[in-house]
Amino acid sequence: MNVYMTKGTTDYLSKLQANASESIWLMQNEDGALAYYEGDNNPFQEPLTYEVVDHVNELKQEGYVVLNNIPVTDEGRPIFEDRFKNRAGAIEDTPGFQAIRILRPTGGDQTYVVFTQWKDELSFLDWKESQAFQKAHRNNGPQSKEKPSYIAGPSYLTKYHMSSTQ
Repeated sequence: MNVYMTKGTTDYLSKLQANASESIWLMQNEDGALAYYEGDNNPFQEPLTYEVVDHVNELKQEGYVVLNNIPVTDEGRPIFEDRFKNRAGAIEDTPGFQAIRILRPTGGDQTYVVFTQWKDELSFLDWKESQAFQKAHRNNGPQSKEKPSYIAGPSYLTKYHMSSTQ
């Protein structure tokens, strides 16, 4: 399965969403909006394009979305993907968890995206403070002083609220 994303103003992406023949998810934050589509036919002019490495659950029309953007070296791609494919799955048991996507970039950019959807922001914050989060990230999480060799640079989060205009 492929994922296509594009950024823009809420007004522009809402019109794009309204005219689409397939489901486009719209998300908003203080900087603008993000349109997200899962499928084989790219609906955008200049998308960021990904392949889904792993996923759990269907997306919901309401929720809080966190994109963990992680630059990975070419050589490290198999290691990074294997780590997520064989993860413990603790996140799925977290109250408020709705869905996850591990997204492999298909263009020149080597930044993977770990897309998680939550019931609300508090559910995400509770996950970050949980023992399950600490255990899952003990060797290479945000608090680690030394990053694994397959990480090509600092990761960063982008956060959105799902738009219910769909």
